[in-house]
Amino acid sequence: MDISSPQTDKKPKVTLLPIESAKKLAPADVSPLARQLMDNVEKVIVGKHEQVVLATAVWLAEGHLLIEDVPGVAKTMLARALAQSAGCTFRRIQCTPDLQPADVLGEPHLDPKTGRAEFNFGPLFSQFVLVDEINRASPRTQAALLEAMGEAMVTEGNVSYRLQKPFMVVATQNPIEQEGTFLLPEAQKDRFLMRLQLGYPSFADEKQMIERFQLRHPIETLQPVTTPDRILKSQEAVRDVTVASAVNDYILKIVRATREHPALLLGSSPRGALGLFRVAQAMAAIEGKDVASAELVKSLAPKVLAHRLIVRREEKFRDTRVEEVVMEILAKTPLPSS
Repeated sequence: MDISSPQTDKKPKVTLLPIESAKKLAPADVSPLARQLMDNVEKVIVGKHEQVVLATAVWLAEGHLLIEDVPGVAKTMLARALAQSAGCTFRRIQCTPDLQPADVLGEPHLDPKTGRAEFNFGPLFSQFVLVDEINRASPRTQAALLEAMGEAMVTEGNVSYRLQKPFMVVATQNPIEQEGTFLLPEAQKDRFLMRLQLGYPSFADEKQMIERFQLRHPIETLQPVTTPDRILKSQEAVRDVTVASAVNDYILKIVRATREHPALLLGSSPRGALGLFRVAQAMAAIEGKDVASAELVKSLAPKVLAHRLIVRREEKFRDTRVEEVVMEILAKTPLPSS
């Protein structure tokens, strides 16, 4: 038995792009929609254009995003701004060591009036879910996210509840403060299409932020510029972006090289190869192209693959970083001839 989560939020006013809602979108239609979405997000997120573009690409590739950075650099605001810009339902889950799976997924209960067993939907039943400080949740609670992130459904007993699409999880974690945290297992990290860092703003951007936020935070007045239905159609259009056989071979050569590199204990999974393929399609569509190039794959590979790799212990003593290994592999893997 599959059901969609109920949408109870009041629908906000939406200013739409001039695209017929019933029309199937082509890859060329994705670029103007994505740019309007990103421009809207950047009313809130100052000086982080590359990260906004990449987060949008992850969403259009139907993936999930891990943002790893210190507190106060707008990780939460990026997630909220994306959700509000598309008019999606949004829930925030604050992770703590005592957070239980039922606090995330929901749990069955007995209705005293009808005597029937019903399911109380947890905060995961939203189109856009922010899992804040995911590494503060226990391994048991972290594992509760795996099915939802991999299959967009939640199973309770012998009943499966399908999540409402578009569905995206953005998780954050602080890489500095490790007291009271639990390292994400490889199976969990592999569910994230990409890992990003936001970093501190430049002097000019931080000054602009102070002046812009003087009276109120822009997130309070941010209006949608598209709809969940248009995001879904854009995701479908992204799948129509052409990836040549030679580019597919290039992706596989990179991924397979991570499994054979002497500095790595664990290379990328096939999910990493598929993720690199899908996000290259999404980025090509954002750029207004209907073909994904090998150069685009090369530029995206470090952010898609690095968090899936494990450096051997002896290499850690030499300060070898996974990003350096990926860059070395890219340097040794020739681009396909056009």
